[in-house]
Amino acid sequence: MDQKLELLAKVPLLAGLHRKDLEQVGRICDEVDIPAGRVVAREGEYASEFFVIVDGQVAVTRDGQHLRDLGPGDFFGELALLAKIPRTATVSCTSACRFLVLGTREFNSLISDHPSIQAAVLHAVAQRVAGLEPHGAH
Repeated sequence: MDQKLELLAKVPLLAGLHRKDLEQVGRICDEVDIPAGRVVAREGEYASEFFVIVDGQVAVTRDGQHLRDLGPGDFFGELALLAKIPRTATVSCTSACRFLVLGTREFNSLISDHPSIQAAVLHAVAQRVAGLEPHGAH
């Protein structure tokens, strides 16, 4: 298994996928390294990417207030893509980070082609919107 597939296999969101499906995801996502201090997503801007954190930590803020920290296995950007609304929070790297990034078309393909991923993303959205978990909406 190549390095990218190994990374994909470690992401909880993709955990149930077979190798063939992981290979498909690998073809549609990009690996992106971003240094500490960089803003990845800005509150109020329209989204065109979905992010899965492979390595590193990010801080999520809204209206300048720190909401939470996210790390490997966490993801963000789905709410803005699903609802076609501006981002609800700013996400900044607090350490050097590696992400798997999918554009809007690729994200939509991923969730439509893989019901288990769609269910996980929609479950996370419902929890975030309802405020039931510490990973609130972003």
